[in-house]
Amino acid sequence: MKLREICETLDISRRALQGYEKAGLVSATGRNKYGHLLYDETAKLRIEKIKFYQQLGFSLKEISSLIDAPNIVVKEALEKQVEKLKNERTEKDKLIEKANQMIAALVNENNHK
Repeated sequence: MKLREICETLDISRRALQGYEKAGLVSATGRNKYGHLLYDETAKLRIEKIKFYQQLGFSLKEISSLIDAPNIVVKEALEKQVEKLKNERTEKDKLIEKANQMIAALVNENNHK
């Protein structure tokens, strides 16, 4: 796949992919006769994994230590990240509830004016 195709297929920007390359996480697997960068299926799968790790909140530096790590290391990092995300969700749920209470109070206040 050409650079443009890989970006469209995986819904990532060219700049993001270049960042992955700069961080040493992935590299093009060749060039076609027109000089366009090409990526094979292995590179595509690697880019998908990088994107997923980013969505989970890992930095590129953290991803570079995880991408080729043994499964046990990846498993532990994922479990820790999931716990962190659960805690963040709990905190956000509390904020949403507090905001909803404030909205209700404002509505009640307006109804009594």
